[in-house]
Amino acid sequence: MAISKGDMLPEATLLRVGENGPETVELGALVKGRKVVIFALPGAYTGTCTNAHVPSFIENKDAFAAKGVEEIICIAVNDPFVMDSWSRHTGGDKAGITFLADSEANFTKAMGMEFTAPPAGLIDRSKRYAMIVDDGKVVELNLDENPGVCESSCGSAVLDLL
Repeated sequence: MAISKGDMLPEATLLRVGENGPETVELGALVKGRKVVIFALPGAYTGTCTNAHVPSFIENKDAFAAKGVEEIICIAVNDPFVMDSWSRHTGGDKAGITFLADSEANFTKAMGMEFTAPPAGLIDRSKRYAMIVDDGKVVELNLDENPGVCESSCGSAVLDLL
């Protein structure tokens, strides 16, 4: 069953590249006592994710901060090295967006947001969604049913919810 507005985020250990290589990030600790926006997408370097989804949050980063959002987090089912490279490729790193890898899709599956599209080579990937999270609780959740479309989960649509 998919997570819903009003639910608490599941416990999750994600990965990112730190100064000494891959490091774990406990999502619960990262969001505790904070208002954050989390957006998830099918994969790094894919067309819509690279050309629409990430840029929509980069463009609205300051507007989110002005509305009290302390951090914007991008999650995808990729390894931390790919996520790190992709953050630099998109400029998300310079914009201050946090890119986290859900390498084994454990968080994605716990959220009930996985999908598989073998013709595109996407196995156990994340649906495209975005949510406002306050102290670990999902306050707002927007899901795009078609993974190739970025409309209700884009930065401006989520900003309108604040």
